[in-house]
Amino acid sequence: MDTKRIRPVIRKLRFLELFVFALSLSACALFSGNDPGVRTPATVWSDDMIEYRTDKAIKDSDPRFESSHIVVVSHSGIVLLVGEVESEELKTKAGDVAQNIENVRSVHNELTIGGPISLVARSNDSWLTTKVKTKLIAHGAIDSTRIDVTTENGVVYLMGSVPQEQARYAVEVTQTVYGVEKIVKVFEYTD
Repeated sequence: MDTKRIRPVIRKLRFLELFVFALSLSACALFSGNDPGVRTPATVWSDDMIEYRTDKAIKDSDPRFESSHIVVVSHSGIVLLVGEVESEELKTKAGDVAQNIENVRSVHNELTIGGPISLVARSNDSWLTTKVKTKLIAHGAIDSTRIDVTTENGVVYLMGSVPQEQARYAVEVTQTVYGVEKIVKVFEYTD
């Protein structure tokens, strides 16, 4: 391959990506209106960065985290930590690290003490998440785009910015999914 001919094309594509991203940020107000529960593209991007920075900062803070399984989820600056760590000390440390990340408003530390769950259990969790999301989408009165669903070891975490009625519907729908052992609500209510 002739890299001299490919580099300008790659630069143009990167510029195009940045241009489209900038347009989406400038249109945030257009898409969100006055509804406090709608996440703008900028908020989604900020949450992605929070998740990345938090995960990296936790792992870099102590070599003992290498034997842990930690999932970081952010929704409008509210961070959820789930997974398994080997001690209460590491659980506390992970929560403290997450709280000090830029743009984090609050942390829900749901880490459990113990070894990482098996690959089979993680696959089951992925399947449960898919089933819950599918039921939320199929339900007519729930705006499923406002709700993040995370499952860890059979426990389903529902988080998002929603009216209380939608949160109640989301819990009721999730209760009907076979295999869900427990539901934890991490909602920020908009009413």
